[in-house]
Amino acid sequence: MEKALKLIEKESQGQGQAMQIFQNQQQREPQDQIKLAATAITLNVRLRSSDMPAHMQNHALHYTRSLIDSPLQPPPNPKTRPNPTHLARALKKEFDSVYGPAWHCVVGTSFGSFVTHSAGGFVYFSVDSLSVLLFKTEVQLVPEPQPPQEAKPSTLSLC
Repeated sequence: MEKALKLIEKESQGQGQAMQIFQNQQQREPQDQIKLAATAITLNVRLRSSDMPAHMQNHALHYTRSLIDSPLQPPPNPKTRPNPTHLARALKKEFDSVYGPAWHCVVGTSFGSFVTHSAGGFVYFSVDSLSVLLFKTEVQLVPEPQPPQEAKPSTLSLC
């Protein structure tokens, strides 16, 4: 009975620590969410779904907007749109270089998707008339099979 009480006490202390960490995240998270919402409004971006830290979302939104508004793109008018393939390729390369490999990006006006992504590596948003899906997958290295070694002739000489 005494052991059971000690076990319950230990569990409640662990839960208390976990709850404190959770509360600290909850206090910090609204500030990040407010900043992110303000950024989205400023950039005319609609954040649709996300499983990504706020700073990475912010990076994706700013970088995408800068690509669309870059001087390399033709001036925006109703008949011309940024090239979705170029946007996807540039956004993927940026996230691969900053946050490590295995990022995937889909940009278009109408598409459906069902993807498996790494935790903390998914964002779906729209900018003007384009939708952007950016996600990361886990990379697992596959070892190369070793070729079979041939039997070497012995160097012993018989007399």
